[in-house]
Amino acid sequence: MLLENERTEVVRVLKEMQRLGLVVGTAGNVSVRVGDQVVISPSGMEYGEMEPADVGVHDLDGNPVDARYAPSSELPLHLSVYRATDAGAITHNHAPASTALSVVVDEVPATHYYSSMFGGPVRVAPYATFGSDELATNVADALKDRSGALMSNHGALTIGPTLAKAYNLLPYLEYICEVQLRAMAATAAPGTSIKVLSPELLAEAGSGLKNYGQSK
Repeated sequence: MLLENERTEVVRVLKEMQRLGLVVGTAGNVSVRVGDQVVISPSGMEYGEMEPADVGVHDLDGNPVDARYAPSSELPLHLSVYRATDAGAITHNHAPASTALSVVVDEVPATHYYSSMFGGPVRVAPYATFGSDELATNVADALKDRSGALMSNHGALTIGPTLAKAYNLLPYLEYICEVQLRAMAATAAPGTSIKVLSPELLAEAGSGLKNYGQSK
């Protein structure tokens, strides 16, 4: 089977996203770019029933190369991001905190040093209908120099050189969105305000995170 390993990994990540509550039903999609081909999850298929052969392969113009089912309706979004960035993989979800925050802010400020993992404050792409070229353009713009973005009134997206790296950013993005939501609620009290990290402190944190963890 063409690109069997990548198709298998797409299924695994989708099921893990569902297990962690990062998607509702089938409202999420995942893709991997391999050269001039894109492996992307099919449209509207239950993750629990999905098998690697159900995941399609398309070219960079969206034409099917090896696909038994229609691709995710967000294929134009994925293709636009691949054209605009050097991403090797994309994850898109509708997790509660990131989706909620997308309807009230135009940018997620650096209230937590985890923002450095995304290249700085996380931008919110303006709303456009799902599956549209306008949405694809808006998100690609929001991802300039960033590895994650919110989609207004819609959800969130992360990118990375591999699917594992793109997916591993998702819980951190949801976390900083949850922190921001709670901080905004807390500032309803008189005399309170939200503290934001400076670009210098964010850069320092980012340097530290690059070397964080155990070497194997």
